[in-house]
This record gives sequence, structure tokens and C-alpha cells, in this order.
Amino acid sequence: MRKIVHVDADAFFASVELRDNPSLRGKAVAVAYHGPRSVVTTATYEARQYGVRSALPLRTALARCPHLIVIEPRMDAYREASRLIHGVFTEFTDLIEPLSLDEAYLDVTRPKRGPGSATRIAQEIRRLVRERTGGLTVSAGVSFNKMLAKLGSGMNKPDGLTVILPQDADALIARLPVGEFYGIGPVTAAKLERLGIRTGADLRARSLTELTAAFGRHGAHMYAIARGIDDRPVDPSDDRKSVGTEDTYDTDLRTLADMHAKLPGLSERTARRLARHGLAGRVVTVKVKFSNFEVISRQQSLPVPVQTAEEISRVARRLLGADLVGTRAVRLLGVTVSHLVDPQGRDVVPPLFPLV
Repeated sequence: MRKIVHVDADAFFASVELRDNPSLRGKAVAVAYHGPRSVVTTATYEARQYGVRSALPLRTALARCPHLIVIEPRMDAYREASRLIHGVFTEFTDLIEPLSLDEAYLDVTRPKRGPGSATRIAQEIRRLVRERTGGLTVSAGVSFNKMLAKLGSGMNKPDGLTVILPQDADALIARLPVGEFYGIGPVTAAKLERLGIRTGADLRARSLTELTAAFGRHGAHMYAIARGIDDRPVDPSDDRKSVGTEDTYDTDLRTLADMHAKLPGLSERTARRLARHGLAGRVVTVKVKFSNFEVISRQQSLPVPVQTAEEISRVARRLLGADLVGTRAVRLLGVTVSHLVDPQGRDVVPPLFPLV
């Protein structure tokens, strides 16, 4: 049986800001870029009492909490804090699956050092993170699979530790609202509720045939998680096998010429990130989000890896044609380079975290 720890920093960006500026403690603070289309990246727990949360439009956050203090993100500070946190993880295991700068799964079934108890390892991780980051806190969940470990880390935030033992899992799952299950979003949760399925017990009462008939392959996933089944291993390979940049615009782009005018800047920023790591890429992708929030993308594989802004922009311009966007208004554009290679043309997997 695996021993999995899920670690999630508490209000990470905001916590870094409070650490570096103690006068903000106890206040409603949000980290967000300023602008009419900005969204909150994270907020303090004082701000969350007013309904301010991640991904909420900034104008809505200010309407809910007029005294909200808004701070521009400082990504260098967050990356440095992330490096320290990740350094703690590596002392206990090499089986680390990062989900973001501040969140990761750890498989500590066979730890590199320390106690054999996953609970005691989680306690030590929390202590060391606080010590080495100048007071930042993380919450941890401990269980025998990833789904339950992640569930546990969110149960006693902030600065919490929750252990879900095998003998306790069934009862916990039975009373859990379906919207809190891994992989069940608001739309699916609403559909389940219309079918009279509100809790894990309700979900477990439905057969595999019923769930797949209603939800397709996703029904099989729900059938498994209602029974606490999650066989996914902790994957230490880095999923960020691409380098890219995207921008959301204050005013919709309505002509192809306006869209093409944005590509050199996006390509330049992507190229700078590639150059910083000595990488090139064989695939260029253009991402488009329309004013109705529909997202489409188009990519092209190349015989020769690209690296410079001019090369990337040239390919992106070919991809971003009138046939792709038509006459629709565009609110976001992105340019990504993937299938990365090193200077010798060898395929590479980027190291953890540096390409954010």
C-alpha cells in the first residue's frame, strides 16, 4: 500500500506578501494584476470571508470587499519560496509530482530518510517549510492514494494536517458532497444533483452501467472514486514540457491585423524563456480565447527546432489565420513552444519549476 502526502501551501502568493510586509497581517489582501480584466490569483483568509477567491474577476472582488488591498504579483519572490519548499520535499523522497509552484504529491512509501511514518514525515515537512521560508505554512493530507491525500490537505486549512486511514476512508467518502470529489467540477456536480446524487453514498449506490450511460468514460471515473479507488502513481516527470506566454486583453481584439500585431511580443517573451534555459522546440502552438470564453488552439510540427522570436512569430502568424478566428472577437492570445530539445537536438524534460 502506498503512502502518499499531498502538500499545499496556504494562500501562497498572499502569504509571501504578508511575510515580507507584516503590516498587512490580519487584513483583506489579494494578489492580482491591475486592469479591467484582471483576476485574483490568491487572497488572504480575511478576504475570503467576503467571497474573494482565486480566479474571481478583480472588479467583482473589489465590489464584494471595497477595502481590499490589491498587490501586484512578484513572481521572483514566489519562485524563490517555491524553491525552498521543494528543497524540503527532496530530503524525503525523489517521487515528487509538482502541480504548481506551491503544491505537490509525494510518495513516501520508501522515504530517503526520517521516520517510516508518512504522518510524521508530513509533520516534519510542515515544520521545515515554516523554518526555512521565514514562516510560510503548508497544509498536508496523508493517505494511501492521491485522491484521498489531496482531499485531506484541504480539510483543515490553513496550517493543517489530515490523515485518512484505510479503515476511515469509506465513511468519509460516503458523507462527502459530490462537488468535493477529485475530477468533479461544478457542471458535473449540478448534473449529478439533478439525478438525486448529492453525496458519495448516493454516488456509490449507482451502478457502473448507470454512470457510464449518463457520463460516458467520466462515469467510470466517478464509479471508482466513490469507492476510494485511485491507482494513479506519483509521477516525478515534469508535465511542463513546453514554454509559452499568453495575454488577456483589456479590449477585445476584433481584426486579424490587431491579433497579428500581438504575436511578436508574445513570441519575444517565449523566446527569452527558451534562451534562458538553452532550449528550442519542434512544435509551435497558438491558443485563442474568444469573448464568449470558447478556447481553441492550433499547432504545427517543424522539421527544424525553433528558438528565436522571429522564427516563433513567423509560425504563429501562419497558424493564426482568418479561418481560425473568423469574425469573432478575441480576449486572449497565447504562443507556446513544445517538444523541447537541447542545443544538441536531444529531447529534454525540463527540470522542476523553472519554466513558470
